[in-house]
Formats: sequence, structure tokens, C-alpha cells
Amino acid sequence: MELIELYQPRPIRFLELWSQIGWRVKTYGIAYQHSLPRPELVVAAKKIALPYLAPTSEDIRHYHVGFLGVHDGRGANFVFFDYWADENELHHHVYVSPSDQPQELQYVTPSGLIACVWDLRLMAFERQAWVENVLANPAGPNLEAYLDCRLNEDV
Repeated sequence: MELIELYQPRPIRFLELWSQIGWRVKTYGIAYQHSLPRPELVVAAKKIALPYLAPTSEDIRHYHVGFLGVHDGRGANFVFFDYWADENELHHHVYVSPSDQPQELQYVTPSGLIACVWDLRLMAFERQAWVENVLANPAGPNLEAYLDCRLNEDV
């Protein structure tokens, strides 16, 4: 096996708590050789996430909270939108676009692609924040505490 390049840490930064249609979405940026993703990619990511914020089926008990990962990658852009439902389930949707065409995000979840190693770090952080602040919180579920837990590190 030959690597194109050795692993290098990338910054994962909390960008904002995006509020739309009663939802609160922790929005993160990850970038290859930059401190933040390009603004046009962040705009495109929010555009593809917006339909998921519309009223969802009553069969899915969700909490109007989730997270959006915007990864300005080496060879392509990766965007994933995740939201919590049925107490302990994460609904995950992945989009990819060519590096030079950030607005051309295509839905790739059916392909089986989940995440890269940097995206997985963010997902692991969000999982732990959900467990500690909602599922295993001795004082009871605390969505505000969950939303206040934010990842900012080079990983």
C-alpha cells in the first residue's frame, strides 16, 4: 500500500450554532491546509441540510438538534448532516463535491461512504457529548448542555 501523503492533523473548528425552522445545528468546519473551509462551501452545506430541517415524519422522534460537518478536503469536499432521534440514534447524510466546485454537492449516502478519519473524530466527539449531556446525565437530559459542548482542535 502506498499513501498519497502522510497523515497531517487538520483543524476542526466550531463555526456557529445555526438556528433554522426551530432547529439548532452545531456547525463545524474542517479544512485541508487552511484554518477554515471556504465560505461558499459552508453556504452550500447549509443549503443541502435545509430540507432535513423541514417537518419530519411523526414516526421519527427527534429533538430538533444535530450537527453539520463542512470538510474542505484535499481532493473533494465532504459535507455531512447528522441529527439525533429516538433517544440514541444518529441519522447521517453525506454529500460530496469536487474540490473546485463546492456548490455541486451530490448525495452519496447510498454508496456506503460514511466519513474520513477527521470526520470520524467530530462524530465521536458529538457521540460523547450526547451520551454525557443527554443519555447519562444524572440530572436528566440537557439539550442546552449538549449544544454548549463544542469541538475545537487540530486532529
